[in-house]
Amino acid sequence: MIEQITSWTKHIPFTKYIPVAFVLLWATGFIGARYAMPYAEPFAFLSLRFVATLIILGLFLLFTKAKWPNKTSTFYALLTGAFIHTIYLGSVFWAIKKGLPAGYAGIIVGLQPIITAILAVQIIGDRIAKTQIFGLIIGLIGVSMVILPNIPANENTNIIFNAFVVFAGVVFFSLGAILQKKHANSETLISTIWLQYLGALALSLPIALMFETFAFEWNGELIFAFIWLVLVLSIGAILLLMVMIKAGEATKVASYFYLVPAITAILAFILFGENLNLVQLVGMLITTIGVALATVLVKKQHNQ
Repeated sequence: MIEQITSWTKHIPFTKYIPVAFVLLWATGFIGARYAMPYAEPFAFLSLRFVATLIILGLFLLFTKAKWPNKTSTFYALLTGAFIHTIYLGSVFWAIKKGLPAGYAGIIVGLQPIITAILAVQIIGDRIAKTQIFGLIIGLIGVSMVILPNIPANENTNIIFNAFVVFAGVVFFSLGAILQKKHANSETLISTIWLQYLGALALSLPIALMFETFAFEWNGELIFAFIWLVLVLSIGAILLLMVMIKAGEATKVASYFYLVPAITAILAFILFGENLNLVQLVGMLITTIGVALATVLVKKQHNQ
């Protein structure tokens, strides 16, 4: 099925814009969290989202008779899902529930490529260049410029702590990305994604049962956020990602990924009126340039 989709998309003139579409959809995930969190608890909401995604993808697997990974790959798929979908998304949803602006969360997540590069040194033996460390430092300076301005003095501690929670979630996201890179098999990609959501549910559901009440205030905003996050993010964005991988576009996603913080902050400003002053715009630019510049320089060094 994925081979057919990939073959079909090769004949579409706007196929080269698929990575852009993927990143735009990825950025809306923070907006979806901002819409949902006033009316639901983070891990209960994520558990319900994972159940819906498992059902939809499960029906797709039955229809396409997809292959399944071996036992080792299955284990890492479950672990990756717990890292990426529960710990990472859980940290974002929890922090936004506690008051962290969605735009701030997007900025912090924008550091993910560099964090992944640093962790990859120890886990899979990748080499790290000094420019990557330099880029991370610049990125952290930019993040500080975005987060610190215009925060009331009595809220500084809460905002900074919530931002740290998201940063910790990004570290786990990076660990999951490394595991996926090391153990993923393109021939079992759909079933691997289904297993990832199963692993995510296996962690999120106990957390929700222990610490939350499963109280949902169903209204237009929550229903919209739920449908959007399940169909557009968990299903649509993942299908775009699979098409990019099969079409050889996956390596290009990184350069577009650095646009996520800016897109998220702008959307949060338009939809929710979140702060977006000159200092924050400069900080956003510094973050994006710091991370992107380091990657470009490293690629040039590898190509020389």
